[in-house]
Amino acid sequence: MTVDDSGSGSGSRPAPRPADGPGGGGQSEPGGGGAPKGAPDPSLAAEPRDEPRTPSSDPDGGPGGDESGAHATGLPEPAGPAESGPPRDEAPGGHQAGVWATDLPDGDDVPMLRQVPDVTSPAPDSAAEPGEDPLALRLEQLILGAERRYTAFQAARSAGVSMELASRFWRAMGFADIGQAKALTEADVLALRRLAGLVEAGLLSEAMAVQVARSTGQTTARLADWQIDSFLEGLTEPPEPGMTRTEVTYPLMQLLLPELEEFLVYVWRRQLAAATGRVVQVADDEEMVDRRLAVGFADLVGFTRLTRRMEEEELGELVEAFETTCADLVAANGGRLIKTLGDEVLFSADDAGTAAEIAFRLIETMANDETMPELRVGIAFGTVTTRMGDVFGTTVNLASRLTSIAPKDSVLVDTAFAEDLTRTGDAPASEAEAAEVASRAEKEGVEVPSYRFALQPMWQRPVRGLGVVEPWLLTRR
Repeated sequence: MTVDDSGSGSGSRPAPRPADGPGGGGQSEPGGGGAPKGAPDPSLAAEPRDEPRTPSSDPDGGPGGDESGAHATGLPEPAGPAESGPPRDEAPGGHQAGVWATDLPDGDDVPMLRQVPDVTSPAPDSAAEPGEDPLALRLEQLILGAERRYTAFQAARSAGVSMELASRFWRAMGFADIGQAKALTEADVLALRRLAGLVEAGLLSEAMAVQVARSTGQTTARLADWQIDSFLEGLTEPPEPGMTRTEVTYPLMQLLLPELEEFLVYVWRRQLAAATGRVVQVADDEEMVDRRLAVGFADLVGFTRLTRRMEEEELGELVEAFETTCADLVAANGGRLIKTLGDEVLFSADDAGTAAEIAFRLIETMANDETMPELRVGIAFGTVTTRMGDVFGTTVNLASRLTSIAPKDSVLVDTAFAEDLTRTGDAPASEAEAAEVASRAEKEGVEVPSYRFALQPMWQRPVRGLGVVEPWLLTRR
């Protein structure tokens, strides 16, 4: 990265100022070695200042205010000592230097910071961009708890993180490239330091840190959208005639923000404790990532036809009711809701018996609701790969295929699922076996085994991408 001194007639590079000495040497005039015209007296500059600037308190640059030699893909660590140099209103010569990111390797997926203002440039009176709503800016400052202070380059440098890695983190969290706009806060710098610190300490690899940023960003983005669309929208209706929603939003956010933040942390800790408990109970270390689970899809029948007949608002209410009902039933019966896909939900359970109970509770609940279409469920049991809260693998694909061929209000399962049910005693291998076991129990005067489910083998059939499978029709006994 080169430094362009737009105020120099000869185009010569200014000598760097020392970052750790008070006062710092001034820039030489073209062709001469003396101090520039109008520069402060060096003896005065050497006097200690009452409030020295530090990297955390000076938003416009690194130590000493000189950005020469800073490389966009390998930024130096921010210096610890307090920065010295001329105050902002004593910039020598009044010129503005610029930093150009022109030396990135070809193919680097890093936003180009065309020009970063020098630290001697006066700060704008307002952080708002041209045409930006002042209320939107006030709400942003309220929610973030800080004002905009940094460009992307400045935030990366203050955090001691390369611009390349900072861009990877921000994009993984779902934030757009901001170019040279001053849109970042102290919290953004702190987040970069924390992620980079986990990598430097060896607790996370760089790839894992990016995954952490991505999973957190995707989850919270959806949560924030839902809260604004479904929650705040209703609460921000003007309570009195003549009041606008704009006049209500700000004080309402002041009241809600701390409560929602505390609740979010509480739920996250609860979920983290539950997930950690499930992992440590696995006997085989290899199953901590690739685990054997029952995976099921529940799909509304004829949803595409419904979309043509229903109004958008009615359709939205139906989808919300379906997702809410599924989420409640899956959680209440010991399963985990992986994701919702509008007319379909994906859930998992540690054993086949739990997954079967969830499937029938879903079908029975939907059947009692006249506004809901019929439901069909497909479940498979086997090894799955878990990544960022989602599940992948052949078992998941098989469950999806079984769902597509399942009759209305019924459950189809694969052979591995049927075998796990019989192993745990939740279902007999066949009705003939169940009758034989019951007869033997009566003769011996012991209690007759009680089965919760029944299995009926179906005709083998080819399934796209998976070959020939033998589905089983699962019913309650």
